[in-house]
Amino acid sequence: MSPTLTPSSVTELRDAILASARVSIEGARTKPALIASAGSSIGLRQLSGITEYDPEEFTFTALAGTPLREVIAALDSRNQRLPFDPMLVESGGTLGGAFASGLSGPGRHRHGGIRDFILGIRFMDGEGRLLRLGGKVVKNAAGFDVPKFFVGSLGCFGALVDLTFKVFPRPPAQLTLRFPTQHVEESVELITRLASSRWDCDALEIPTGARHVLARLAGPNRALNLMASDMGRALKREFTVEDPSIWAAMAEFAWSPPGHALAKVPLVPTSAVECAKVIGSLPTMQVHFSAACNVAFLSWADPTIHAALQTSLAQLGLEAMMLRGDPGGWCMGRRRVTQIEAAVKHAFDPLNRFPTLSR
Repeated sequence: MSPTLTPSSVTELRDAILASARVSIEGARTKPALIASAGSSIGLRQLSGITEYDPEEFTFTALAGTPLREVIAALDSRNQRLPFDPMLVESGGTLGGAFASGLSGPGRHRHGGIRDFILGIRFMDGEGRLLRLGGKVVKNAAGFDVPKFFVGSLGCFGALVDLTFKVFPRPPAQLTLRFPTQHVEESVELITRLASSRWDCDALEIPTGARHVLARLAGPNRALNLMASDMGRALKREFTVEDPSIWAAMAEFAWSPPGHALAKVPLVPTSAVECAKVIGSLPTMQVHFSAACNVAFLSWADPTIHAALQTSLAQLGLEAMMLRGDPGGWCMGRRRVTQIEAAVKHAFDPLNRFPTLSR
């Protein structure tokens, strides 16, 4: 395999793309299963840095290879944040990698995912053209919100150059409550009730084992304590206060041991119990439900279950995006390329220089 090219300018990126019939894009390799193996590999780590930050307008622009850690530190200095809770920050994940994978954390429940905070992108298409989609200000606009097509596109449409996001103020305090449960049905029932409640939880998670629910509250300290007491009374449930460090560990998938496969499965809360029973029964399988059971993260050690997992996902009408591990492709389960995805691919990469969506 040829060494990874690491362009440090837009010109070098264009030259690297046009030099090969097939290219694949990578960031910090924190999600290795998503990196296509065919063609020349182009790493964007040298295209790094925050190029614009306007705290008064709550927007910033950064190059695709910028470490998430750098972005979060800059926002934190002005009491601002990306409220979807970026994942794999301490592992070295990049802004472009988070966007291209569409990976969002627990904050997605209340605030929306990474796609809800993108304002605009610049990218290099398959013909070496530097194109801009979207803008740099928060405004209403008509027409297709094309940058959102690039969320989770895995580098299939082009190579990201820079991205502009809107941000939110950082809440003055957070409080995490742990509600014990007896089984997954009770956990999902409680999550469903909390998700539609008056308390407007900042995050709702069911960690592996499904024997407790985590509810994160955000706001002024006094209000959080009153809200927690109200929740306990209304739900008629005991709870304990969890150490806030649990969220940083969750962002690094600390519950999934090194060497274990890891995958993300979009779902709806009504399918969570069946998912836990059918998929969770496979050998060595762990299931973590995130964003009020709108996402499941799967982790397993036994590579011999890949065929059974593929069958189970197809049976449930689900698809899994691999983050770690090699089951023979980046996607398991039911994956269909839509007509509009194919049209966007043809418009920006008519020569199929970048990986295909169905790889």
